[in-house]
Amino acid sequence: MQTVSRQTGIFRALGDPTRRAVYERLIAREETVSELTARFEVSQPAISQHLKALRDAGLVTVRRQGREAHYRAGPEGLKPLFDWMAHYEKFWRGRENKLKAVLEGLDG
Repeated sequence: MQTVSRQTGIFRALGDPTRRAVYERLIAREETVSELTARFEVSQPAISQHLKALRDAGLVTVRRQGREAHYRAGPEGLKPLFDWMAHYEKFWRGRENKLKAVLEGLDG
């Protein structure tokens, strides 16, 4: 059940457009809260809340350097989603031809 709640947490975290944009930014490079706040039209507390949601979902990590927290996203955070999608890829791969035939039948 751990994986299901982890997947749900990831979907919830990435469901917010600003949070998704923050995540995409952190894939490209490590940034501090101040750097992120300067790039988005939201307050510093809002950025901190977005980062907490991303951290809780396992999508970003934090590295402390003095008083600053540096955030970075890594691909390992998405592994539960990749596993979930792989399960459904196997499911649909076997039904792809049947689905194609049904859809072609609808066109006729």
